[in-house]
Amino acid sequence: MQRIAIIDIGSNSARLVITHIYKNGAYNMVYNQKEALRLSQKVDKNGCLTPQAFSDTIETLKTFAYMCKLYNADHIIAVATAAIRNAKNGAELTRLVQKETGINLHIITGNTEAYYSYLGVINTLPYESGIIFDLGGGSTELIYFEERKILESVSVPIGAVNTTAMFNTRGSVNAATFGELCAYLRRRLGEYPWLKQPKLPLIGVGGTARTIGKIHQRASGYPTTKIHNYKLTVQAFRGILNRLKNTTLEERRKISGLSSERADIIIAGASIINALFEVTGSKQLITSGCGLREGLFFDYHSKETGIPLIAEDILERSTEKILTLYTPDPTHSRHITDLALQMFDSWHALHRLNKNFRRLLKTASLLHDIGITINFYSHARHSAYMIQNAQLFGLTHKEQLMTSAVAGWHNGVSKSYFYRDQLFQTMLTENNWQAVNKLALILALAESLDYTQSSLLAIKRAGADKNGAYLTLTASGNAAIEMHQIRTHLKWFAKTFGMPLDIKIEEE
Repeated sequence: MQRIAIIDIGSNSARLVITHIYKNGAYNMVYNQKEALRLSQKVDKNGCLTPQAFSDTIETLKTFAYMCKLYNADHIIAVATAAIRNAKNGAELTRLVQKETGINLHIITGNTEAYYSYLGVINTLPYESGIIFDLGGGSTELIYFEERKILESVSVPIGAVNTTAMFNTRGSVNAATFGELCAYLRRRLGEYPWLKQPKLPLIGVGGTARTIGKIHQRASGYPTTKIHNYKLTVQAFRGILNRLKNTTLEERRKISGLSSERADIIIAGASIINALFEVTGSKQLITSGCGLREGLFFDYHSKETGIPLIAEDILERSTEKILTLYTPDPTHSRHITDLALQMFDSWHALHRLNKNFRRLLKTASLLHDIGITINFYSHARHSAYMIQNAQLFGLTHKEQLMTSAVAGWHNGVSKSYFYRDQLFQTMLTENNWQAVNKLALILALAESLDYTQSSLLAIKRAGADKNGAYLTLTASGNAAIEMHQIRTHLKWFAKTFGMPLDIKIEEE
């Protein structure tokens, strides 16, 4: 077991994240702290960080060092990005930081920053190709990837803070200034012809992109505050930009979803995103809650555990992490999953669900018992809640809710229970609920087949004919309890699929 602390000193803010890594490789965050530094605003006319910048950075890192000690961090990775990287006295600051706090603050290059942001995105979002932008206070890192591999990357010294200072967009912005700002950004970003990728989405990392997502969520009445993998169209984005550019600073501070500390730099930040839309021709913005810090962690975790740096299947990896974290012996869950997937594949003519639903069933099956960690009684409800709120990368918000409902419903938690939560009521359609019912039934049958957790039964064949559905099993021992349990679901099966299910055991 060990604890790893990641410190990111950016141009706008400083972050500390402490993560606990268990012996089995599973991990979870135990501490997160953010401090607004605004280093990009603390640079003198000679390009040097001011004494105030030095003082603020050192005081912040003293606090971070104390928290690392308090949380027993075994290893600290601390990086500095654009503001310190571009300052003439940046190296001097890192030496003083080491002397005053004991923290080795490493200044990373723009390309290195882009690479770690890419690692944070590619391991947490399910997109094969796209344009990633990590929009900070003093720079924007741009990454073009295809088939999950980087093809081009660059760090451009334009960010929300320094662009705000350059065009004085803290308060009200007149049409002439806004036009000059947009022309400047188009010209700077137009220097990279590989950005022209109209068929690919923009994937936004950083506070500006998240803020745009939050504003849109509040304005549209989106029922959850989850921002990772939230999507909005270019038209929706431009509606937000038009709203922002026609407000005063005080009016902006009252906009739901926009924090007061970001209200003065949001116009410049949003204008950079707008220029990216214009240069790339993209039609969609996807917000990412993961970037540089997560990339640094994934790199460290891969080196420590030997797992591949880039996950082949991000949903599978995140599911396995949760399973390992909350299930001491996952043998039963894995066996249940195999049984459930066999039935799903064999009964396709009955349920008529596509392969995407197979992913949801697999995830729900693997995690259906994690609620026992909280309490065995009503553990299906606990499992559902945990799945709903877990970091399950690779699922849309709706898919995660459906997976949660499948895991809960299979053991008696019905649609009416979930309907008490406005989130389920709002986001899931009747068709979604019908699919959830089918998947929950299959999971319930699978769990019944291993009710004693002895792996006594195996599926020999399953299907349907003119007489109804059938499930033929083989047994390696006395499976009377399992057979009794599975028959309790026969009415549910008949109601769902409109035909009886015949179950029998054949000799091996």
